[in-house]
Amino acid sequence: MTTPPRVRAAAKGGPVVLDEISKQIIEQLQTDGRKPYAAIGKAVGLSEAAVRQRVQRLLDLGVMQIVAVTDPLTLGFPRQAMISIKCEGDLESVADELSSIEEIDYVVLTAGSVDIMVEVVCEGDSHLLEILGKIRAIPSVRATETFVYLKLHKQTYSWGTR
Repeated sequence: MTTPPRVRAAAKGGPVVLDEISKQIIEQLQTDGRKPYAAIGKAVGLSEAAVRQRVQRLLDLGVMQIVAVTDPLTLGFPRQAMISIKCEGDLESVADELSSIEEIDYVVLTAGSVDIMVEVVCEGDSHLLEILGKIRAIPSVRATETFVYLKLHKQTYSWGTR
């Protein structure tokens, strides 16, 4: 007797393989992260317990996170910006240092005219200037360019499971 594919960890370093039901569970949670497991089970044809087990496996494998997303403007953080950074040397160590700065919530290594992009959420322009000072103080950082957000037009975390 074989078990259904469900969620399988691939070979070390490879992608996690999801069956269609696991993909549907993820999509249900992307729509509403607080949706009860019983309701998800009804939508995908599983028991509440089976959904609970699958969700735990997806969390354990790092396939997904269930988090609360806040609106920075309502919490007193009116300034958001994306900062591009040109570096020399080891990019991973620079990314580690950037990741340790509390106000930076997104760090990505890139290919192209810049090496790293970071996103910051700030209390205002003086706070943004303070963060830029921290970034520019990292020895391997050679240049920065700041893109201040004027208006958030779309933000979604529902790119799905394809």
